[in-house]
Amino acid sequence: MNGRILCTEDDADTREMLTVLLEYFGYEVVCPSDSTLALELMRGLHFDLCLVDNWMPGLSGLELTKRIREFNKTVPILFYSGAVQETDRQQALDAGAQGYLFKPVELDKLIQAIDGLIDRSKTAAA
Repeated sequence: MNGRILCTEDDADTREMLTVLLEYFGYEVVCPSDSTLALELMRGLHFDLCLVDNWMPGLSGLELTKRIREFNKTVPILFYSGAVQETDRQQALDAGAQGYLFKPVELDKLIQAIDGLIDRSKTAAA
């Protein structure tokens, strides 16, 4: 297993696609349908990366990121969002994310970003 990913995505088809693809690349994926549950999972379980959609039922991706950073300063957070303005990207980074990808993104770029953030996080912890 390459790591455990918490994936927040409100669209059921995209959630299923991301789960299948990430599992194919060796990741364990937990993909709740709302950000409030995602926050609860983050408090109780270990994840190697959070893949965050900006527009979710409950907390927005920005609010979720800020709340995660209150108790976990180190888990990598990667936004994968349809919000394509530079201000959206900058707000996510300011909230504590390490990366931001615009939907849709090529699969290899998504996996490369995930692998890179997890590898850097493990290196920093060593």
